[in-house]
Amino acid sequence: MFRLNLKIALRNLWKNKTSSFINLIGLAIGLAACLMLLVYVTYEWGFDKQAKNSENVYTVMTNIPDDSGNIAKTFEGTTTALGPLLKERVPEIKNLARMNYIKRSLIANGENGFKKDAKFAEPNILKLFDYEFIAGNAATAMQNPKSVILTETMAKILFGTANALNKIVRYQDQEDLTVTGVIKDMPDNTSMKFDFLMPWAFYEMVDADAKTLGWGNYSYVTMFSLDPGADINVVNKKIEEAVKANNKTTAQPFMAFPYAKLHLYGKFENGKSVGGDIEQIWLFMGLAFGILLIACINFMNMATAKSEKRAKEVGIKKTIGANRGSLIMQFLTESMVLTVLAIVLAIALLEILLPTFNQMLHIKLSIGYFNTSSWIGIIAIVLATGLLAGSYPAFYLSSFNPIQTLKKKISSNSIFSISLRQVLVVGQFCFAIILIISTLVIYRQIQYIKNRPLGVDINALVEIPQDGQLRPQFEVYKEKLLRSGAITSINKSSTKLAHHGSNFIDVRWPGMVQENNLTMFNKVEAGYDFIKTNGVKLISGRDFSEKFASDTAAVLISASAAKIMNLKNPVGQNLTIFGDKRTIVGVFDDYVFDSPYKSNNPMILYFNNKYTSFITMKLNPANNLQQNVATITAITKEINPAYPVEINFLDQTYATLLEKEKTLGILSNLFGGLAIFVSCLGLFGLVAYSAEQRTKEFGVRKVLGASVTNLMQLLSLSFIKMIVVAIIIAVPLSYFAMGKWLSNFEFHTEISWWIMLLAAFGTLIIALFTVSFQAYKSAKANPVDALKYE
Repeated sequence: MFRLNLKIALRNLWKNKTSSFINLIGLAIGLAACLMLLVYVTYEWGFDKQAKNSENVYTVMTNIPDDSGNIAKTFEGTTTALGPLLKERVPEIKNLARMNYIKRSLIANGENGFKKDAKFAEPNILKLFDYEFIAGNAATAMQNPKSVILTETMAKILFGTANALNKIVRYQDQEDLTVTGVIKDMPDNTSMKFDFLMPWAFYEMVDADAKTLGWGNYSYVTMFSLDPGADINVVNKKIEEAVKANNKTTAQPFMAFPYAKLHLYGKFENGKSVGGDIEQIWLFMGLAFGILLIACINFMNMATAKSEKRAKEVGIKKTIGANRGSLIMQFLTESMVLTVLAIVLAIALLEILLPTFNQMLHIKLSIGYFNTSSWIGIIAIVLATGLLAGSYPAFYLSSFNPIQTLKKKISSNSIFSISLRQVLVVGQFCFAIILIISTLVIYRQIQYIKNRPLGVDINALVEIPQDGQLRPQFEVYKEKLLRSGAITSINKSSTKLAHHGSNFIDVRWPGMVQENNLTMFNKVEAGYDFIKTNGVKLISGRDFSEKFASDTAAVLISASAAKIMNLKNPVGQNLTIFGDKRTIVGVFDDYVFDSPYKSNNPMILYFNNKYTSFITMKLNPANNLQQNVATITAITKEINPAYPVEINFLDQTYATLLEKEKTLGILSNLFGGLAIFVSCLGLFGLVAYSAEQRTKEFGVRKVLGASVTNLMQLLSLSFIKMIVVAIIIAVPLSYFAMGKWLSNFEFHTEISWWIMLLAAFGTLIIALFTVSFQAYKSAKANPVDALKYE
């Protein structure tokens, strides 16, 4: 029976080449788009879930309270003293490890030095995560303080082979370390992705703060695993009690949060997770299945539009004894055959387009063809698509009365099919219009933020890390660069110009009434010419200057800091920070250093001419860019030969702050266009079949004097009405949805009326062109061809 149904299905597909082609292309595009988006969703969903025990691994978050008692900020950062306390006081904790944030550091093999991502951690990190050792042993790899574990790629970069066990590397051109392990590279969807890992005991040797068990520095990460049956609420209660009992100075409550959830649920309000990137994942899943649904709707519409052609076939089969079940199986077989052909074409399209997709999003996605779960997913989508696309036509066509079908009275049976077809077309275009409007609004929001004044002159700025000899020989370096003419100004600071973190709260100012200040300030330590180099607007006072010896105890504050402190004439007034008195010498306008979508914390700029980490330079506009970069590179290499030269352009750095919304914009653009194309493909097929069914009517009308315009209007009007209904429904839905999306940003654009008009008019024009093309072709046909056999 199956073989017979398969033969009939193939014959019908071959017989109706136009509809088969439209359905095949529509389903292939829908399936390719769906698979591509689902691969991306799977990639994001799988972040930090590779470990077998990932659901029991937690990271400790810090909540910063504000003056009103609410939680102003939640971040992944703890103190060095917290880890040992939790080991002692919380028995549910199985394995705990303190670690630092990943930082780019120099690792060298002889003269070949590379700046790569470095991590320090306590040995239990190897029990928290399932790192696969190619060489070495997890039990002993971190026993020696002066040891290092390399990833496979890092080992090959340094030694040309993964067989690097017991070889020597040099860290930061200062310490020799022995390679005690080589692990397989971590997946790209890993938040904690490093190139080499070193013991915490070595960190205590190179960083005095790491050795001190303190409660004031939140620059460290504390992670632990729990026993499978442990209650996280009970654990968090014990953490709170332990901290309160052992430390009276900190007002920050700590809480454990599932590490595998942090990537997608990293948005916190008042200390509670309220979502994050997961919202984008749900959106993409809706987009994936929405486009596939449009393709399925095309199939349904085309199948029911051909109902008159298939009616006689159904009538004859029923007359000679076929039951409804066998007819349903026949039509579902046709649907499944078409879907199987479409999935083959979809996978081919996916392989062709995936590299471009990866390049646009700066990620590495692939389909694991040797992965069982991948094939289960593909087969499930094929079955669901085939059944969804073929179910309604199968049940509809198999329901025909054989007597009525043989008398050609199908149209009198019911108007339900026509109504449903109209609903499906309206639904298709509703979805497509919503996508178009969403794309336009996202684009407008990105442009709005891009055009928002940053407060710094990023186009003329470059930044390099202050590594190695660039610290002790900074003055020599500065003099050489200024004399070369490649730059016009230079500054060194503790952070990059665009940075996260570096926040603190212990500030007192004149006229302060509250007992404790809980307002969070951003702290930047810098040398001379910070304002001059970065192009920050100075409102009052002056920049740090070598002419004033007293600047060793000086600060500059941002305009928002002066506003919070309610200081009308801040210059000359004193602040007390961590018990030290600092004099305000200048006030500068706020600039964007963190998220461009919201107000950044008020900033306090310390003078510090010793402990800085980054150098910012303003390029000389009189020279061309390549010449300036070549000069900077040569001088940097001369002063600091052990380190590779890393020149970062600030305009590119700031562009990365828009990456998340750019990704959303790219995907909306791409798949919104596909939705419109697939919808119009189905519309074209419907108009073609409608015209074919009315060939005789058009012939009679033309003989009686109807013009081409009259016939085009007759054929097009019903379809255009459906598009207009779709516009009426989609516009308010889009306005509401995008209004809600924009409300997530403190700084956002408005939804202009012209966006709605452009989307509606554009869709109408595309649909009108699609309908009119086929309508014109039918209207111009010779009436003799339609009537000569009557």
